Amino acid sequence: MPHARAPQLTRRGLLAVGGAVGLGAALAACGDGKGKDSGSGTGTTAARPGPWSFKDDRGTTVKLDKVPANVVAFTGVGAALHDYGVQVKGVFGPTTTKDSKADVQAGDMDVSKVTVLGNAWGQFSIEKYASLAPDVLITTMFDGAGTLWYVPEESKKKIAQLAPSIGISVYDRRLTQPLQRMWDLAESLGADMKAAKVTDARKRFEAAAGRLRAAAKARPDLKVMAGSASDQLFYVSGTNLSVDLEYFKALGVNFVEPPESAKKQGGGWYESLSWENVDKYRADIIMMDDRSSALQPADITKPTWKKLPAVKAGQVIARSPEPILSYDKCVPLLTSLAEALEKAKKVA
Repeated sequence: MPHARAPQLTRRGLLAVGGAVGLGAALAACGDGKGKDSGSGTGTTAARPGPWSFKDDRGTTVKLDKVPANVVAFTGVGAALHDYGVQVKGVFGPTTTKDSKADVQAGDMDVSKVTVLGNAWGQFSIEKYASLAPDVLITTMFDGAGTLWYVPEESKKKIAQLAPSIGISVYDRRLTQPLQRMWDLAESLGADMKAAKVTDARKRFEAAAGRLRAAAKARPDLKVMAGSASDQLFYVSGTNLSVDLEYFKALGVNFVEPPESAKKQGGGWYESLSWENVDKYRADIIMMDDRSSALQPADITKPTWKKLPAVKAGQVIARSPEPILSYDKCVPLLTSLAEALEKAKKVA
């Protein structure tokens, strides 16, 4: 979706303003222990008898009479749970592309087998949501106020009345923290965390982290820039709020860091540059936003982009600003950056 950048800016701006506090407080109040009247139905995950509870990253504890069977989640959360063997009934957020294929944020989910409540920012069918008899709604949070990602502001109260919610924070922390939280959540929902597929993925993640640390240590001279593109602007992300960049930086990767004053309009997340000024920062490797809302490198025709040393050298790789929070899906993020550092030439 090449023109989805305007909504992207809107929601990032929303996360940065104080008005988001009201949203988090309202949802937190509705999500604590009210789930037993929301209905259960028959989901794809068998509900175990006995009480179930989970404390989310807002400090809200959701309590139900049994393990939720009818789970509705943000697309990326549904994809992560899928990797652990937990199938959700419905999703909201980027799920399918224009040609009806799975969006990058849908991971390995079979998108034909889930009910899509909305495929873009602001879309959320309350009627479809109610028809699923949801036990719980699960999504991520990109601020410290408890704002539930992709839950529309205008309908949040109606949505909260239908089922309790769980928020997993991906704000201002390293990737390993939400990865563990999603692991804990999947385990509580009945996933077999001792399955070979699951344990092997965690081992591969740890090995990939070691490889990236070694690559960063061997090439401290290489400068990496995290970018995102629209037709009008180029966005340079800082590392201090994003779970992936904070983790990569902790492993030793040397990133371009826009000053805080430059990131002010981007809510502290990024600096906006005109295409004429896209060469403001020197970078040997550029990581580009892989989401469908962003303009992809192959579609960028700006002459200033093509003149960048990293672009001319073919040292541009994909980045997932909203990583699917399973170890399996995070391994390639570490591996691709490690490979880039190992092979890159100093060009900036």
